[in-house]
Amino acid sequence: MFPNVLEVARTLIRERVNEGETVIDATMGNGNDTLFLAQLVKEQGKVVAFDIQPLAIEKTRERLEREGVANWVDMKLASHEEIEKLEVKAGAIMFNLGYLPGGDKEITTQATSTIRAIQSGLNALRPGGIMTVMIYWGHAAGEVEKDAVESFCHELSQLEFLVLKYQYINQQNQAPFLLAIERRLV
Repeated sequence: MFPNVLEVARTLIRERVNEGETVIDATMGNGNDTLFLAQLVKEQGKVVAFDIQPLAIEKTRERLEREGVANWVDMKLASHEEIEKLEVKAGAIMFNLGYLPGGDKEITTQATSTIRAIQSGLNALRPGGIMTVMIYWGHAAGEVEKDAVESFCHELSQLEFLVLKYQYINQQNQAPFLLAIERRLV
């Protein structure tokens, strides 16, 4: 059986991130990726996690405290566009586009801010680092965002970045898919 898209994203990140590194969760949500990243970089590392919804911060904080990893996570109640303000070189950056599961489905990531955030993230990505973008596009704003992100990725220089698309093509619904962008070791 093929691994699902989330397993592939996590495998790609595990292969590239070292304990003690700085990593970014651009779309914190319920904290699943934040926890994964915190456990990966351990106490010597740092996770910076963004979300615009207080509910996401609350749920994530509870999860991180329960797992004993909250001390090395910096949660920011801010748009993922704020990545540009960080002065770090990240080993990995994770995005999950769409809406907060269990939250208000009217609050979604948007194409314009997502493209700015991806560009900022690529500027913050260290050589050999990876950005994963899970595209959930089965909602009103999702198809517009999907098209914008894919178009942006097609324009990235192959001399600087490698872009992988992992998607099941025989699904009846708009199944989520993964874009992975690796900064080359130029």
